Amino acid sequence: MFDKTCMQGRKVLITAGASGLGLEMARLFSSTGAQVFICDVDEKALEKAHAEIPGAWTMVADVSDEASVARLFEQVATQMGGLDVLINNAGIAGPTGFVETLSKKDWDRTLAVNITGQFLCVRQAVPLLKASKAGVIINLSSAAGHLGFAGRAPYSASKWAVVGFTKTLAIELGKFGIRANAILPGAVDGDRIRAVIKAKAETLGVPVDDMTRTYTNLASLGRMVTASDIANMALFVASDAAINISGQALAVDGHTQALT
Repeated sequence: MFDKTCMQGRKVLITAGASGLGLEMARLFSSTGAQVFICDVDEKALEKAHAEIPGAWTMVADVSDEASVARLFEQVATQMGGLDVLINNAGIAGPTGFVETLSKKDWDRTLAVNITGQFLCVRQAVPLLKASKAGVIINLSSAAGHLGFAGRAPYSASKWAVVGFTKTLAIELGKFGIRANAILPGAVDGDRIRAVIKAKAETLGVPVDDMTRTYTNLASLGRMVTASDIANMALFVASDAAINISGQALAVDGHTQALT
C-alpha cells in the first residue's frame, strides 16, 4: 500500500518533531517523499533532527505562544510554499497527583500546550490547507482522551478536548476537502512514559516495577505500543488510502479499556 513515493511532494508540518513520536513521524514521512517541516522548543534536538533528515526545514517554536505560532506559519508559507498536512503532535504530560493537590498553574500549562496549542496551529493552517488539494489535519490525543485517568486529570481533560476539537474541525472543514482525525496512542514505550510511570508509582506509594507491569497489562495485547505504530497510523491517515476517513478518534493502544 505504501512505498517511497506515496507522499511524494506533500508538504507536512509536524509540531514537536525533533524527538519521540514527532521525530519518528518526520523520518517516515520524509522517507515516503514528503517535504517535512518540523518545529520544537528544543533547539539542540532540532539540530540533531536536521542532521538526520537532510532537507527538512526546522524552526524553534512554542505552540502555546500565539506570536511564536504566527512566526512559524510565516516560515512554513515562505519556505515550503504551502501546506498539505498539519500534524499537531506537541504535548506535555502535565502533573501527576489527585485533583485536590494540583495547582492551577500546572492545569493551565497542560491545557495551553495540549489543546490551545492545537487551536493556534489549526487557525493559522486553515488558509494554507484550503489552498491544498489534499488538506489533512492530524491531532494527537491519547487513550486518556476517551477514558478516565485517575491522578492525571489535566492531561486527560486536555486529550478529551482534542477529540471534540477534531470532530468539530471535520464538520467545519469537510466542505473544503480538508480531513481531520485524531490519533489516540496508548502507552508508548519510551522515556516519556517511563517518567509518567515513575511519578504515578511515587504518588500511589508502589514500586516502579509494579506500576510498569500495570501499564503493560492495561492493553488486551499485553504490551505497550511503539513510536513506529503511531507513525504508521499517521502516514495512513494522511495518505490517499484514507481519503474518506475524517472526524475519527483512531485508537492505537493494543485495545486499552481502562487506565489506572
